[in-house]
Amino acid sequence: MLPLSALLPHAAWLFGHQDLFSAGTDTSSATVEWAMAELLLNPSSMSRARQELDQVIGSKEQVEESDIGQLKYLQAIVKETFRLHPPAPFLLPHVAETTTQVQGYTIPKGTRLLVNVWAIGHDGKVWPEPEKFMPERFLEKEVDFKGRDFELLPFGSGRRMCPGTPLAVRIVHLMLASLLHRFKWKLPVDVEKKGLDMTERLGVNLSMATPLEAIATPV
Repeated sequence: MLPLSALLPHAAWLFGHQDLFSAGTDTSSATVEWAMAELLLNPSSMSRARQELDQVIGSKEQVEESDIGQLKYLQAIVKETFRLHPPAPFLLPHVAETTTQVQGYTIPKGTRLLVNVWAIGHDGKVWPEPEKFMPERFLEKEVDFKGRDFELLPFGSGRRMCPGTPLAVRIVHLMLASLLHRFKWKLPVDVEKKGLDMTERLGVNLSMATPLEAIATPV
């Protein structure tokens, strides 16, 4: 049995040219790994996602990019994963061009600024029950992650947001949908007994401190 994280970078290669996304493989595979971990801990969400795939994809063997727009619950799962486990906990540094005031704080010209998107995603003033995995919140409220809604900024905002966003979003949705469509998943008995380790390893990227291991059964 291999850790799921060991397989994801190779799965990512199937969806495009390696040179285009080699730098983003870690963030994309980490996002899918977090999503799978959350779904394994929340069987009702896993079941709902699989039901949606059965309705939309049916007996087709492969999930296609054109199918993603119809998979509303899968999209909500990805957004909730971005909220709880952003690919990069801090956005790339920005520099204040002028001295300005932000919520009573003076930001001098030339100050290097880091946006803590992890803190935004876990802020109880912004998100009810912020520590709970609830994809349904994104079915009730339309929130975009492409820089227009500041409560969800996994890729930043404006002209300096991550240029690889469109490709990363395609890869994450296709990988996750394919894994759920083609396999049933469960935790190994020993992991289920002692509990899944959801400890985060903070760095430039936000990954699981203990790689996820799961048992896949083809369907």
